[in-house]
Amino acid sequence: MMIVGVIGACVVLAVLAFLLPRLSRHPQNGAQRALGAGSRTGSKAPGPLGRLLSKPFSSSSRAVGRSGSAGRRARRHLRF
Repeated sequence: MMIVGVIGACVVLAVLAFLLPRLSRHPQNGAQRALGAGSRTGSKAPGPLGRLLSKPFSSSSRAVGRSGSAGRRARRHLRF
């Protein structure tokens, strides 16, 4: 279920960044902040389990950031 949510957030952010590049930064930062909190909470587990639990959140945060920047980059390359 979390995978579907992250994919949905990436798609929504990419479309929002393409249509409204300046207004897409706040939702992107909010999504990355929420995923960062999950990563920090997961990393508090002892030993290798902490790395294992925090990795999905950190990679999801990275994916959200990349999709937002890709939408803004695509918008920048279009000529209107």
